[in-house]
Amino acid sequence: MSTATDATADPTADPTADTPTQTPAVRPVQAAGKTPSAAADADLATALRRHLDGPFHEVREHCRALDAGTFGALPEPLPVEEHQARVTSQLAALAEQPYAAAGFPANQGGTAGYGEAVAAFEMLGHSDLSLFVKAGVQWGLFGGAVSLLGTSRHDDLLPRIISGELQGCFAMTETGHGSDVQSLLTTATFDADTDEIVVHSPEPAARKDYIGNAAKDGRMAAVFAQLVVDGEPRGVHCVLVPIRDEDGAPAPGVTIEDCGPKLGLAGVDNGRLLFDHVRVPRTNLLGRYGDIDEAGTYRSSIENPSRRFFTMLGTLVRGRISVAGGAGAAARSALAVTTTYAAGRRQFAAPGSAVETTVLDYRTYQRRLLPRIATAYALQVAQHELVRAMDDVLSGRAASEQDQRQLETRAAGIKVLTTRHATDTIQECRELCGGAGYLWANRLAALKADTDIFTTFEGDNTVLLQLVAKSLLADYQATFGDLDTAGIVRFGARLVGGTVIERSSARGIIQRIVDAAPGREEVVAFGIRGTQLRLLREREDHLIEGLARRLRRATAPGVDAFAVFNATQDHLVEAATAHVERMVAESFAASVESCTDEDARALLARVCDLHVLSTIERHKAWYLEHDRLSPARAKALTAVVNEVCAELRPHAQMLVDAFGIPDGLLTTEMSGTA
Repeated sequence: MSTATDATADPTADPTADTPTQTPAVRPVQAAGKTPSAAADADLATALRRHLDGPFHEVREHCRALDAGTFGALPEPLPVEEHQARVTSQLAALAEQPYAAAGFPANQGGTAGYGEAVAAFEMLGHSDLSLFVKAGVQWGLFGGAVSLLGTSRHDDLLPRIISGELQGCFAMTETGHGSDVQSLLTTATFDADTDEIVVHSPEPAARKDYIGNAAKDGRMAAVFAQLVVDGEPRGVHCVLVPIRDEDGAPAPGVTIEDCGPKLGLAGVDNGRLLFDHVRVPRTNLLGRYGDIDEAGTYRSSIENPSRRFFTMLGTLVRGRISVAGGAGAAARSALAVTTTYAAGRRQFAAPGSAVETTVLDYRTYQRRLLPRIATAYALQVAQHELVRAMDDVLSGRAASEQDQRQLETRAAGIKVLTTRHATDTIQECRELCGGAGYLWANRLAALKADTDIFTTFEGDNTVLLQLVAKSLLADYQATFGDLDTAGIVRFGARLVGGTVIERSSARGIIQRIVDAAPGREEVVAFGIRGTQLRLLREREDHLIEGLARRLRRATAPGVDAFAVFNATQDHLVEAATAHVERMVAESFAASVESCTDEDARALLARVCDLHVLSTIERHKAWYLEHDRLSPARAKALTAVVNEVCAELRPHAQMLVDAFGIPDGLLTTEMSGTA
């Protein structure tokens, strides 16, 4: 096996040399002239945590100080009814904190601290994820729909929603339609004679399904339905429908069912809703983007129905961002538990030794765990950029349509990568902890069950990747006829390089790093950041250009455009994934450069190396197929990843401690604190 000391070769050596030692020298983690000590380690851990906390450090510190007995995870499984009652009680306690109000503007009873609200919400991902979801439904989805889709006539509802007095739910998904929201079957028909809207489920497939907060606690639902005015369909709109009376019984015409046992999130009361000609006042229409006036006339500032629909949905992007944040937090919890276990668990002694080897000293264990810690860092940094961009958009500092579209695209991509990372990482952590990982007391069982749904709610991940790819290429049906392949790619590049998402300062830093890297004709020096990022860019560019060429065929006379599009979906998803991976890597690289603590920056640089190089290694087959790496350099890449893992192994506990997860939320048998 190669070790960190193997990396001694001259980076200008023959790139075809078939030996692991022909790899560029790695930079030391510790800054020159510094000697390690317990105090220095503590200072370094603090500096890492401060940097990793990002722009909302004070919010996170406040959340860390909250009582773990009140907001912590379950010490053992509870019967469903008891679990749901506990989460409802936790939600009431959470409403007394300042962060629910932070998610709403002042004229609606809030404090307009949108980024603070999402950062605080993310911290719930270290707790019982049932509380995370319940809070997300109440304030993110239900409250968000009223706040962002409603008009001034609905503002008086928001203080009651913020306080938790009025609990609600978000009724979009139907049994027959999930991702295809434009084809929802539920109708909302305006009755001019009574000045009411009649909400109806015309067939079983129109049943609102898997609606959080509906089975038990919700009193009102934000129902998405096909609006019909004067016999003319106006597309999907949102209507507020009371679903229970003051005594908690179903409202007239409303059928409520519990979804029944689930894989996880037992503390969330998911329900099903059916409407039998339920009448609500016309003013219950959330009419910011399409309304019915007192004369019964439908009016909208957006004439195009499709554009109106996507504008409405785009305002609700905060939910998708929050899901990514919670998934990232859950993965970090799993990594912290597993690293603590690995640092103390011993198994098998080396020949001639009486002391068994710590499992974290095994290369296979390092390989399975440390790159995931590195990716957790990268995704945390990318999440900060996303939340800051969201805060700019919701606060009006970045209010253009392009800003909003960029935010939606990036939110979709980060949600995909983070939720997939959480699902895969928690499973890997469970296996790395053996039987101990299967015990409820060690948190991994609940984390595994509760996060499994994250890859498909708030947008199925595969569908979201298609959204990302189509944003890069623009609407291919509308634009491919006017643009050649190069024009389409330039259009995608223009879409990516906006002022909100990829800030000019960060773009400048990254471009300088890439420009300083050796060209392709020179040695692929994996220790050079610019080379790492250039390899990611090359893959993304190649995939997008190839996709553009394939999709142009859809514009040829007589060609079935859908068939062409359908045949390229695998390519579409790969291009989108490459794009998001590149964005995340560049965010992390820019963050490393901005770190003001010298020792922390040096360690972060190695963590960044591990994340980017392991990402490239995961796609090693592509780089070989497309002649971006020679077989010898591909082998050398594996050796370098091994070396960085070995170098970071002594810092593993510090790296997860820097996540700043309160001890009260990580109490396990394995940590010795139970």
